[in-house]
Amino acid sequence: MKHSFLYDTDAWIICSILFVLMTGMVYLGLFLRHKTITSAEGLGPVEASLFGLLALLLAFTFGEADSRFDARRRIITTEANNIGTAILRADMYADSDRIAFRKDFARYVEARLNYYEAKRDEVKVAAAKEDANTHAASLWKRAASLSKDPANLAASNQMIPALNAMIDITTEREAASKATVPESILLLLFVISLCCSFFIGYCVAHDKRLNRLAVGGFIFLTTIVIYVIMDLDRPRRGIINLDSNQQYIRDLRTMLK
Repeated sequence: MKHSFLYDTDAWIICSILFVLMTGMVYLGLFLRHKTITSAEGLGPVEASLFGLLALLLAFTFGEADSRFDARRRIITTEANNIGTAILRADMYADSDRIAFRKDFARYVEARLNYYEAKRDEVKVAAAKEDANTHAASLWKRAASLSKDPANLAASNQMIPALNAMIDITTEREAASKATVPESILLLLFVISLCCSFFIGYCVAHDKRLNRLAVGGFIFLTTIVIYVIMDLDRPRRGIINLDSNQQYIRDLRTMLK
């Protein structure tokens, strides 16, 4: 897993710091404006370009975070479908083998649920992954052994591809959880937000006054959008989570009763 200040620190803390810094930059710009002789007012081409760049970068980063979040949701749904298909195909075997398969599936489902519910606890995440791999290996070994019996040819031809898909999707899910917006882009977003705040104080203020409502609204909305971006980009924490999709895997418990 990633280890860095941006990833390890809660998004609301980072955005609170950003809010304070942006406010400070506005007043720094206003202070320097009062200390200079310039009489320029309004936005010049450079300032307008900077604000346009901020809007573009916000839209781009939000789109990237949202697409990654949507991919994680699809993968969880696909994983639930793959496990459910494999469970159903266990019914093609004789009763003794079917019961053995379903016991292993029950353990596997619990391990995959524990993998999600471990959240940010790396020890629990690793334990859940190892547990799931153990039960997946047991399922695969059982299916491979039964495939040697000609009587199980039809069942094996159905079960083995289902198990293969079930196991492969876990790698895809792991990769999706690590596919986040690069921190360099987030840092650039923070820097441009601070620069825009400075220019608000330096260039937009008229008659040595600030429109506090407009400035406060800009800072608040910018930090809220950045918070949502970071929340979307963190699959194991935050307000925006994957609980509704994880419910599809929880529902598999009813198939195994």
